[in-house]
Amino acid sequence: MTYTETSMNLLRRSGDELADQVVATLFERGEVGKFNSLMRYVTSTGQQLPEGLPAVARDYLQETSRAPDWVDWAEMEKARLFFIDNNVHISTALSFASMPACYLVPHVAKLLSTTHGLHYPSKRMAETGQFTVHLMQPDAFEAGSRFLPAAQKVRLLHASIRHHLERENRWDTEALGVPICQEDMIGGQMFFSLLVLDSLHRLGIHLSTEGAEAYFYAWRVVGAILGVDQDAVPRTLDEARRFLDLYMLRHMGRSDEGAHLTRQLIDLYEEVVPGTLFDPVVSALIRHLIGDTCADWLDVPRSTWDTVVNAAPHLLGILETIEDRSPFGGWALDRLGHLTTLLELSTLTRGRVMHYAIPEQLKKDYGVPGAVPPARRWTPPPATVF
Repeated sequence: MTYTETSMNLLRRSGDELADQVVATLFERGEVGKFNSLMRYVTSTGQQLPEGLPAVARDYLQETSRAPDWVDWAEMEKARLFFIDNNVHISTALSFASMPACYLVPHVAKLLSTTHGLHYPSKRMAETGQFTVHLMQPDAFEAGSRFLPAAQKVRLLHASIRHHLERENRWDTEALGVPICQEDMIGGQMFFSLLVLDSLHRLGIHLSTEGAEAYFYAWRVVGAILGVDQDAVPRTLDEARRFLDLYMLRHMGRSDEGAHLTRQLIDLYEEVVPGTLFDPVVSALIRHLIGDTCADWLDVPRSTWDTVVNAAPHLLGILETIEDRSPFGGWALDRLGHLTTLLELSTLTRGRVMHYAIPEQLKKDYGVPGAVPPARRWTPPPATVF
């Protein structure tokens, strides 16, 4: 698919018709409070919807209660196994590349600041990580799963933000487009898929082409469930590269909101890191993953740790070689990744019980696997020449 300034501008004018209509109807009928109260009890797929739920909401939840008909379940299973093998690296990329990338888009940073979306950044980061973990479960779309209800709520949350900002005249739609428009939703999908893969490659992680493509495919499924226009979304990694390059060239830059949100993110993870000696590692890792120019726009501080972090791919490359050559080494590193992810999420939630939590069922996936022949290593698509 070809992406141009004209086609991207068109995407800025549309939101999510289905979710937008549901939210508008709930507000018109004064049923938002009732909906929110009842939806607190809807947490898993297949659960009986509560009595008294507004009809428009009930219809929406039933219509969006299943995965798209076109989903390739074999590809989704490949994505799940890829996640299990790389979960700690993926968590690192989400935290220190994907989120800062959002802040590099001034109107996105403005929206997050306007809606107070990151006044509690630990909750936001924990929910992002847990959302991904739920997606990568073997029963993510079956009865008892938490993924689909979470996605349904996120889709309505986006619609409610659009509703509030436009109704209260707190958003310049003429200049900025619709809040959380299709271009930005696709851009977000690229941040959480292609940019994660780019970051893993930059860290020196050995990625198979098959695994990288499956992980990207899984986020295509997520995008469809969240209301992304499937006629406009990239279908391949090469198309994704062209879209992301053009999107960032159109929008990325410095903003006070972006710098402020980045400072919140750095402070959050410096609290997570024990003591103070290793605090600069957080900034150094962000700078390594997004590059000096973007890091300067976000006021990411420099430190002597920058050189140390730049050497990290060499160490990770050694660990990946051990994993590739030894079934037990692979099991040990996977188990370490699982425990690290669990520790990070539990720290971010500060011990509170949250709807998004790492399920016990994942534990069964950490048995010692048999030897697997090495697959063709993935390399990122080349940058687009405009």
